[in-house]
Amino acid sequence: MHPHRIFLPMNKKKRNIILGIGLAIILLGATFGGIVYHYFFARPFQITETAYIYIDRDDNIDSVYQKITLIGQPKQMFGFEYQAEKNGYAQRIRTGRYAIKPGDNMRYLYRRLAMGYQTPVKLTVGSVRTLDRIARNTGRQLMIDSIEVARLMADTAYIRSIGYSKETLPALFIPNTYEVYWDMSAEDFINRMVKEHKAFWNEKRMQQAQAIGLTPTEVSTLASIVEEETANQAEKPIVAGLYINRLKRGMLLQADPTVKFSMQDFGLKRILFKHLEVDSPYNTYKYAGLPPGPIRVPSFQGLESVLNYTKHNYLYMCAKEDFSGTHNFATNSAQHAANARRYQQALNRRGIR
Repeated sequence: MHPHRIFLPMNKKKRNIILGIGLAIILLGATFGGIVYHYFFARPFQITETAYIYIDRDDNIDSVYQKITLIGQPKQMFGFEYQAEKNGYAQRIRTGRYAIKPGDNMRYLYRRLAMGYQTPVKLTVGSVRTLDRIARNTGRQLMIDSIEVARLMADTAYIRSIGYSKETLPALFIPNTYEVYWDMSAEDFINRMVKEHKAFWNEKRMQQAQAIGLTPTEVSTLASIVEEETANQAEKPIVAGLYINRLKRGMLLQADPTVKFSMQDFGLKRILFKHLEVDSPYNTYKYAGLPPGPIRVPSFQGLESVLNYTKHNYLYMCAKEDFSGTHNFATNSAQHAANARRYQQALNRRGIR
C-alpha cells in the first residue's frame, strides 16, 4: 500500500506573483506586437492629398515597390513587402489605377492592390474628325495602346459584328466624359461605346429621328456636316433644317465640307469648281442624298441640332463676308447668288485663293 500524497495549497502571495508575471508578459507581448503592427503596417503614408499609382502590364514586383515608394513616400516598405511575400502577390499583380489617400497605410494599400480595387478614371471621347484621333486620344488616357484601338476599329469583321461598316463607324461614338477603369481593353472600350450609343438613342430620340425620316446613323451623318459647316451653336439647328429641306426636295446637299472630306484636305479655305469634280460618294455636289457615313464624329450638340432642327424655308447658305463664322441664309437662288458674290469679293480682298 502506497502512502497518500499530500498536496499543500500554494501560498496566496506566491500565486499572485506568478499570475502577475504571466499577465505582464502577455501585456508586454501585446504592446510589442501593437508597436510592431503600427510601425510596419499601420503607419499612414506621408502625403497630404490623394495620389494615384498606375500599374500596367509591364510592371513586376520591383517596379510596383518603386512606384509606391515614389508616390506614397513611406518611411519603409516592410509591411507591404511582408504581405506581398506571404501571399504570393508577385505572381498575380493586377493592373489598374489605385488611389493612396491621406491616412492610408500599408495594410489598406496592399489589400486594394491585391484585390484589384481600382479607382475609376474620367475618359473623354471628343468630337473629332477621324477615327485615328479617337484611337490616339483613348491611348493617351488609358492603359491600352492607341494601336490596339486603331487595329480593332479597322477590323471589318469585328465592326460588322457590332452593326457598323468602315464608313458608318464614326456614328457609334457619342462624345462625352465617361467613368471607366484605366486598364480596360480595346474590346471593353468599344463595348462601352456601344452601351453609351444605345443609352443616347432612347425612345424619345428614336421617335424624333423617325419623324424626320432618318436612322440614327443618318442623323449622325447629317450632324457631322452641320458641325463642319458652323461652330456657332445657335446656327446649328438652322443649318440642320436647311439640309433637311434639301433632302425632302430631292436636291443635292452641295455641302462644301463633304468636298474637303472627299479630298482629305480639311484645311482647304476656298472651294473652287475643280474641287467640285472630285469623284467620291462623299462629294454631295455630285451624288444625291447623304454621304455613306459621317465625315467626323459629331458632338452631342450637333446630334441634338438635327433632332431638334429649326423649321424654316431656307435652301441656301453662304458664309458671311465679315468672316464671323456665321452665315447668310436664302430661300431662293437669286438671293443666294447675291450673298455668294459678297463673300467671294471678301475672299478676293483678303487674297484667299
